Amino acid sequence: MASTSHLLLIAFLLSALVAFSDAGNIAVYWGQNGNEGSLADTCNTGLYSYVMISFLTTFGNGQTPVLNLAGHCEPLSGTCTGLSDDIRQCQSQGIRVLLSIGGASGSYSLSSSDDASSVATYLWNTYLGGSSGSRPLGDAALDGIDFDIEQGASDHYGELAQSLIDLAGGTKVYLSAAPQCPFPDQHLGPALQAVTFDYVWVQFYNNPSCDYSSGVSGVSGAWNTWTFSFQSSTIFLGVPASTDAAGSGYIPPGDLTSQVLPAINQASNYGGIMVWSRFYDVNSGYSAAVRNSV
Repeated sequence: MASTSHLLLIAFLLSALVAFSDAGNIAVYWGQNGNEGSLADTCNTGLYSYVMISFLTTFGNGQTPVLNLAGHCEPLSGTCTGLSDDIRQCQSQGIRVLLSIGGASGSYSLSSSDDASSVATYLWNTYLGGSSGSRPLGDAALDGIDFDIEQGASDHYGELAQSLIDLAGGTKVYLSAAPQCPFPDQHLGPALQAVTFDYVWVQFYNNPSCDYSSGVSGVSGAWNTWTFSFQSSTIFLGVPASTDAAGSGYIPPGDLTSQVLPAINQASNYGGIMVWSRFYDVNSGYSAAVRNSV
């Protein structure tokens, strides 16, 4: 028979495993500042479970798609193909790497159902599991697409998401979205209603009515609306990594761990936090400061 000490050790390990399984994860946006370190360096920190390569700033409405990775590399000259090694390195650590489309600036819209289908085919062949003679990030297949739609009309994004699911067939393509915290989001509301997104990292910043400018109660009130409305999606609290990362909504690490997270992490579909962005996180150490409490 096992000794009492062995039984106590087993019980401890089981309780630790349960606690870990209930823990949240951290998602981060990478790609908008050449001084934030490489994609591989980002993944090697051990801080993140999801990394969104950002952004595909131009697409739809007959436009030639444009990938903008700031100072990291130049897609048109082929210098971004080396990222395939980084992508595979991240994925080998269990980190999901997605391409984020949209962003706060750029030129993007979907003019019709056919346009949505065309963009989906482009994304599948160029960044996901399809094939194309032009793959700006090389031959590595990303895990999915992130919708960070912050301008223009809300039309046809649900059709774009559904087309990606259809193109993947039996292959899993992860879909994420980054709506603003006022509910429903004016750009992504219809898409979120039309298709079940795997992850929804709600931007609780630059929105004083529901970000930390309105206190813990303002955040938790909006959070409860989001988690209740999309119970089949995993919901993340989107936060800026420093006061410089957003106009409002910064939550000091101590406040996040002692006040905000306890008010929201009991939701059954709580996923953790999303951090904007890796550049600010490098300089502030935000994720490292809160990781053990997420």
